[in-house]
Amino acid sequence: MTTQNRKERERAERHQRIIDTARELAETSGWEAVTVRRLAEKIEYSQPVLYSHFAGKAAIVSAVAEEGIVDLTAHLRKRRARAKTPVEALEAMVRGYLDFATENPARYDAMFVLNTELTFGNDAPQALKDAFGEIQSAYAPFAGEFDLQAGTEVLWSTMHGIATLDRSGRLVDDLREERIRVLLGQWTQQGTNG
Repeated sequence: MTTQNRKERERAERHQRIIDTARELAETSGWEAVTVRRLAEKIEYSQPVLYSHFAGKAAIVSAVAEEGIVDLTAHLRKRRARAKTPVEALEAMVRGYLDFATENPARYDAMFVLNTELTFGNDAPQALKDAFGEIQSAYAPFAGEFDLQAGTEVLWSTMHGIATLDRSGRLVDDLREERIRVLLGQWTQQGTNG
């Protein structure tokens, strides 16, 4: 291994360690606790070393968010792949999305709540396009006369709203299954009644 290869590998490892430590700190203490100074202390790097990898906290949050989006996409794809019908695929995707948000609150906040440097829409990074594609694939059989992208955005917004309200304790716990049933009932019928 050349010196250059070793330095590149060490830099990549250091970069990943910063991301992992930020995510772990956010998971245990919240995103307010994630500062460049605290990260530098926790991983025993100087602040200039962190700044050589990331311009600041928003860049670190963005890196955590993008990794989370990749994981969400894999999670949704795996669940959807086991479905035998379009309705089962939609349900698997909805449950997968809501479960991911519940099980990964710090990452979910980085992905879809906090300000980041990620661009959404047509100029989004591939990871975001892939995640949106998973939601869109599950929704497509039910779009009917509606615009596929607009319908997918509304479905995503609905799931995000449920996930956010549920995580903040603003929804009745005992009604989780009924909320999913209502959502599926509406979305599997909504494109057919013009």
